[in-house]
Amino acid sequence: MAIDATEVQSILPHRYPFLFIDRVVEVVPDESVVAEHLVSMSSGILQGHFPGHPVLPGVVQVEAMAQAAVILAHQSGRFDAEKHHCYFMGIKEAKFRGVVAPGDVLSIRVKAERLGRVGKFSGECYVGEELKSSAVVTAVIEPKTKPQADAGA
Repeated sequence: MAIDATEVQSILPHRYPFLFIDRVVEVVPDESVVAEHLVSMSSGILQGHFPGHPVLPGVVQVEAMAQAAVILAHQSGRFDAEKHHCYFMGIKEAKFRGVVAPGDVLSIRVKAERLGRVGKFSGECYVGEELKSSAVVTAVIEPKTKPQADAGA
């Protein structure tokens, strides 16, 4: 199941310059997602990282993994953008193995280790078949409005 940029924006609250999912190529609910980020020289992040030698920061790659994980949670029926916020809780085992540059198509591959209120996901970013980064991320899903305590009690 593919998801285009417009539908991605209906799932994720992020917007430019902090939206790093351009499209979703494949989703297997409760299991995995493959998304893509089209690395463009017009990105403001690449204007300053680094002038004359633009490189997509590793932290952006990890954020892309986290955004893909939210899409997986949504497609698995665990996250509703109208009812929930999803907050990053942790990053473990982050490794960066190579440069990602303008013109690259970053393939973001995320697998669910645990789905629920607290989710755990393993992610990898590739350019072609070359592994560029990997990490394990955790996130929590919270209701947008929390019930108020009864003021009369």
